[in-house]
Amino acid sequence: MPHQDPYPTPKATDPTEPEGRRAPAGGRPAQSGGRAMTSSSRPRIGALDVIRGFALCGILLANVQPIASLGGPVVTHGSPTAGDVWMGLLVEQRFFPIFSLLFGVGFSLLLESSAGRTAHPRVLLLRRLLVLLALGLVHHFLLWQGDILTIYAIVGLAILLPSTWLPRWAVAGLSAALLAVSPILGTGFFGLVPGLFLLGSALTRYGVIDRIEQSTRVPLVLGSALAAVAAPVLWWQVGLRSDDPGFGLAMGVGGLLVAGFYICALLVLLRTALRPALQAIYAPLGRMALTNYLTATILVLAVQRVIGGSPDNWSLTMVVGIAAAILCTQWVWSTLWLRRYRFGPLEWLWRWATWGHRPLLRHTP
Repeated sequence: MPHQDPYPTPKATDPTEPEGRRAPAGGRPAQSGGRAMTSSSRPRIGALDVIRGFALCGILLANVQPIASLGGPVVTHGSPTAGDVWMGLLVEQRFFPIFSLLFGVGFSLLLESSAGRTAHPRVLLLRRLLVLLALGLVHHFLLWQGDILTIYAIVGLAILLPSTWLPRWAVAGLSAALLAVSPILGTGFFGLVPGLFLLGSALTRYGVIDRIEQSTRVPLVLGSALAAVAAPVLWWQVGLRSDDPGFGLAMGVGGLLVAGFYICALLVLLRTALRPALQAIYAPLGRMALTNYLTATILVLAVQRVIGGSPDNWSLTMVVGIAAAILCTQWVWSTLWLRRYRFGPLEWLWRWATWGHRPLLRHTP
């Protein structure tokens, strides 16, 4: 018997909660004019919740010290420790590509879903991005200058929304070009976001997201290939200092490869007996990603005031401990909340602002 998602499923999609329909029995979604046909109601793709929750954990781990430093750079005193090396290999710039990819996925899923429910779906998406921009600016100016929501909203308005008028082959080609050029130019995080947004959109428009949970062999082979290519890149990164000319290229390429490997590994594990455990751990966090992302900033700043001292001097053990404590708190809160309500509190408000009418919050009997 297939494993059942223990969390009730809302019926429509949004970029913080990418959902998608199941493909028909033939394994491919029905096509109309080269595009997947849509419906106003689609079952949730559980793998996306798990992947998003997993990415949220990694992003918090990478951001604990920057947030506690109020957006300032984290200064390493002396030679990098073993903990610094492992963070650079497995955590730093390894999780935001996943989050960015999922944003592009969710954007296109919402466009497909809303096309059957409103005469002007792009206006709805425009409103949604503007609301996200407002949230990001409040977060940026009141709490933390490293806010990612503002960047997502601006890139969404400048790149993702206009791309909806392009054919899917053009979106895929532009994504590949941007992802190839950005690490070479050393544009870092800011340069990778547009390509990742477009990659997520292209994967959705080509029906890959609809079939994401239907195969073990594909993510296993792809993940193995990514790991094989990532190994020498990470070895190269270890031998570089942060001020070496090739360090940015190594971090950018390594980040994309490791992020892809993480996604493939999760997809393989979700096809095993570990699926219920992975869903129980990560899905509640992923279902309330916007709420958890913003409240994490408040919690980190509160912890910093209690601990005191310079975050630059925090050990890896302390950083991991702080992240784990916050995530456990958020997991409990998210799990209890979703038993009673269909959306997280900020997800619900964002949805209200997007659609212009108040959505049902409580689960119906």
